Amino acid sequence: MAERMLKFTVTPRATPEKRAAEARAGDFHEIYRDFIDAKAAEQASRCSQCGVPFCQTHCPLHNNIPDWLRMTAEGRLEEAYALSQATNSMPEICGRICPQDRLCEGNCVIEQSGHGTVTIGSVERYLSDKAWEMGWVRPLVAGPERGQSVGIVGAGPAGLAAAERLRELGYAVTVYDRHDRPGGLLVYGIPGFKLEKDVVERRTRRLAEGGVDYVLGFEVGRDASLEQLRERHDSVLIATGVYAARDMTVPGSGSAGVVAALDYLIASNRKGMGDAVPAFDSGELNATGKAVVVVGGGDTAMDCVRTAIRQGATSVTCLYRRDRANMPGSDREVANAEEEGVVFEWLAAPKAVSGDALKAAGLVAARMRLGPPDASGRQAPEEVEGGDFDLRADLVIKALGFDPEDLPTAFDVPDLATTRWGTVKTDMRSMMTSIPGVFAAGDIVRGASLVVWAIRDGRDAAEAIHRYLTAHARADALLPAE
Repeated sequence: MAERMLKFTVTPRATPEKRAAEARAGDFHEIYRDFIDAKAAEQASRCSQCGVPFCQTHCPLHNNIPDWLRMTAEGRLEEAYALSQATNSMPEICGRICPQDRLCEGNCVIEQSGHGTVTIGSVERYLSDKAWEMGWVRPLVAGPERGQSVGIVGAGPAGLAAAERLRELGYAVTVYDRHDRPGGLLVYGIPGFKLEKDVVERRTRRLAEGGVDYVLGFEVGRDASLEQLRERHDSVLIATGVYAARDMTVPGSGSAGVVAALDYLIASNRKGMGDAVPAFDSGELNATGKAVVVVGGGDTAMDCVRTAIRQGATSVTCLYRRDRANMPGSDREVANAEEEGVVFEWLAAPKAVSGDALKAAGLVAARMRLGPPDASGRQAPEEVEGGDFDLRADLVIKALGFDPEDLPTAFDVPDLATTRWGTVKTDMRSMMTSIPGVFAAGDIVRGASLVVWAIRDGRDAAEAIHRYLTAHARADALLPAE
């Protein structure tokens, strides 16, 4: 092992080749090319195999990263993939969209020593793509049928991860979703240049071929109540995510030309998949030929600015009220956006949308500075007096984050307990809600978060449901026959 590993002192960090900004800004294909086999082995060999692997402890799924890096360096690729997927329901997706710079790679020991982190995400993507290519991804095999069923509300990463594990345990699983394709934000919210849709589709197809049933175009509260789902299934998992966009409370924010980020991204993704999208064709949710301003600094804002570039906007500006060091989005995504021509206005916040109700014409913004820390510990932005400036904007996209929808009202279950933030309240150990047999996982519990956390929560929820249903089956077996 020593001969194959610990090469970080003689082998520099290298990522897969990135397509030139001019070329990639004209399409929605992924921007990183694949590792060749030799390069993947070379980069994996940089791992220091440290005794306390901080990369693993800072991964929400606790992936066994050092071991599958060693196997990759040794050419044991099928074994490496098997180990990576043992803890991760969607390694090829996490390899593409996880903010590794904030998680595993950001905590790599050799990064702390100045040698540059191991390219963990790129190797993970390489391994899983190789596995699909070589046929190493096995069909989903259901466990012995238990005669019990679980209904899952939401076909995003949390719901799909739970569905896979529950099917493996022998439960009949039905996944309900409001959209016409499974995948949730993986399909509709994340642009193709970060995650091409066939990558998601092959995962959802694997679940269907393994016996997971999808009921699409289905809304709880419209097509069936939560109580009716409870009657159909032995247990129900709520994994809806959080979709309610936070608003921009400034004068003129209701004008035509001011749109929510998710509406904009869904329209773009649907158009790319060949759907009829009238709001895109009319120009309402299309940046072509427009000056675009995106308000926000998270990963959704980065998705919006880079989508607008590809749609042919005349200019794209990102407005964020804090500085670059304090933005919540991935610094890697900011760098990609800058290469593609996005202009960032740091320490700037919207004050008003100019124009009229029928057409936005611009944005009045205020210069900000960072003041004393607030209750969260972050420096609070304060307006700089006399620092107003104007930006041209035919299209203003609000990317200010997401809040939970009012599920007790939407699902017609007033006894579904929620937190003061509107997320569903669960018992932290059992993951059960205030309604017996109803569980919740993912963003609807923790708030808007990362896909990797949703996968972790979905897997944990499946185990919690299994414990619950197993205990109830045993209790029923002990009841005297009538």
